[in-house]
Amino acid sequence: MTQEGRHLAIVAGEASGDMHGAALMHSLRERDPAIRFTGKGGPKMGSEAVASGGTMDNWISEAGVLGLWDVLRHYGYFKKKFASLLDELSCDPPEAVILVDYPGFNVRLAKAIRKKKIPTRVIYYISPQVWAWNRRRIPEMARALDLMICIFPFEQGIYESSGLSTVFAGHPMLGELHPVPVAQRDETLLGLFPGSREREVRKIFPAMLGAARLILKSRPEIRIEAAAATPAHAELMRAMASGQNVQMTITSGNSKDLMRHAAAGLVGSGTATLEAACLGLPYALVYRVAALTYEVGIRVIRVPYLGIVNILANRPVVREFIQHNATPAALADEALRLLNSTEARERLAADLASVVTLLGDRSEHPASVRAADALLECLDKPAKQVH
Repeated sequence: MTQEGRHLAIVAGEASGDMHGAALMHSLRERDPAIRFTGKGGPKMGSEAVASGGTMDNWISEAGVLGLWDVLRHYGYFKKKFASLLDELSCDPPEAVILVDYPGFNVRLAKAIRKKKIPTRVIYYISPQVWAWNRRRIPEMARALDLMICIFPFEQGIYESSGLSTVFAGHPMLGELHPVPVAQRDETLLGLFPGSREREVRKIFPAMLGAARLILKSRPEIRIEAAAATPAHAELMRAMASGQNVQMTITSGNSKDLMRHAAAGLVGSGTATLEAACLGLPYALVYRVAALTYEVGIRVIRVPYLGIVNILANRPVVREFIQHNATPAALADEALRLLNSTEARERLAADLASVVTLLGDRSEHPASVRAADALLECLDKPAKQVH
């Protein structure tokens, strides 16, 4: 730590990581205004870094790839970014490097920091889901990390059993998203949420459009609205809808508002499924990826469900439609099951509320505050000896 204040580096590679990383940075600065941040993230983290007197490489649009094929296509880009970041950390070691989710890059970075013996703490915030696809990585992470700050309750025991100091901070969404009762929703509105990446939109939205056509044929009075992550995605989705001659409203930047008003939804796998659960939206999970990514995935995934809601509950609370099973007919049948039955929607909403309680207490401090406290406490302890 310099006389001017603490220097912390932080690395996130996706939009959700940018949001949660920025919240953590804000909470840290509230506790210690002299902290200076550097690293890699997105616009939200960049704003916090500038406010701290630091800098942030905004790489989210390039770094937020999906699936094995995308990673392979961008290998040269990631290799260059990895090497330059490691050099920066070596030349100007921060007091700690905070890694936010994004395991393909960040777990390797943690190991490389230790291999180069860079004198810094390595702290992970928002655990990568290695418990789902590669538990053999957990002992490696325990050797490389000083602290794991996780957001799902079952993760703490998994990491602590490997000897890694672990804190459960609660989930960041709890303080941000509050459920809307079924009775307050528009029972004629169906929401479509194909995902935040263009590749997700191209894989998932056609099946959703096919389902929409079948739903409107059965119930012409249903209004269908789709949420796009960006204006560019919205234009792409409008062109796809026009090509299939499906009438619907497509907007960008309002996914949470749509989740608060829709009677039911079809949601692409990912962060949005937990957002839907926190907001009380009855929904079905949809997952479609490139064939190569899927074939690799089914050979390494070690959990019985894809959706985090079902993993937390250890039962199929939300129906999952994966790859070849995500057909227009199947999606339409599930959407109509929910739209046609208030009882089915209320039952699912109640189940979602029960699962969300496992993520922590909404009345307590936000997850970013608890994470900041745990992180600063770690920095005040003797450094971990790594050989």
